[in-house]
Amino acid sequence: RLGRFGAGGVALPRDRLLQAGRWRHGGVRSRTLGIRHRFRGSINAVRIRAPQIGGSFAVWGGLFSTIDCGLVRLRGKEDPWNSITSGALTGAVLAARSGPLAMVGSAMMGGILLALIEGVGILLTRYTAQQFRNAPPFLEDPNQLTPKEGAPAPGYPNYQQYH
Repeated sequence: RLGRFGAGGVALPRDRLLQAGRWRHGGVRSRTLGIRHRFRGSINAVRIRAPQIGGSFAVWGGLFSTIDCGLVRLRGKEDPWNSITSGALTGAVLAARSGPLAMVGSAMMGGILLALIEGVGILLTRYTAQQFRNAPPFLEDPNQLTPKEGAPAPGYPNYQQYH
């Protein structure tokens, strides 16, 4: 209804009292203030939590890299299985304090996540490699070939008939 958006002259008389309350408590005028307040609160929450999230990500990245390098050294080759296994082991180690069930769940999530990342990386590599593959050699233009012995020159069909 129009009364909800502040068109007081158009609203019914009984709606005018309700409309006055809307203007003072949560109506159109304070709606922008509410959005600004929420936005500032969100920015403040992100600013407060950023060091904690950054530290957690640093621990995860350091443990993942350590396990990945250890697997490369142990297996002697660097392939996607190292990253997938590293993701699973990292998830399990970080969830060790929560018990074996949480370790299994985190290991599965870590392994699946890294398998998806590695799979997308392989697909992108194959897709972009097709763009730079060597093109088949061009067929030679028959007009530029040297004539064979006894054959008429190209472009002049049997010119000896006019002599």
